[in-house]
Amino acid sequence: MTDLKRVYTASTVDIARLELEAFAEKWDDKYPTISKSWRENWAALSAYFKYSAEVRKIIYTTNTVEGFNRQLRKVTKNKAVFPNDDSLLKMLYLATLDITKKWTGYRQDWGKIHAQLMIYFEERRAILNNC
Repeated sequence: MTDLKRVYTASTVDIARLELEAFAEKWDDKYPTISKSWRENWAALSAYFKYSAEVRKIIYTTNTVEGFNRQLRKVTKNKAVFPNDDSLLKMLYLATLDITKKWTGYRQDWGKIHAQLMIYFEERRAILNNC
């Protein structure tokens, strides 16, 4: 993962491409499908290099999402069967309310990131103003 992280944390798309080649040289014998997949999807994967380093970090950092999903799984794992889909949705909704009450963290660079998002996604200004 450390070698692959060098690809998506590179400062430019050109450096990222070089890091992908270095990754492939080191790991293709053992895991050939990883670099192959990155190469085949390079146009989509490298599109995020148009954003600043701060915005890119939000894109590739998934700890918050993973933690949220883990908490939802914890709530549902003891329930083998739900009578219907609505009962599951209601349980997930209530769990989401409890989970989000604990979200008190603050990113120090959020003001800068928010301003950059307002520029990148001006057409979504109404949504971003509520963040």
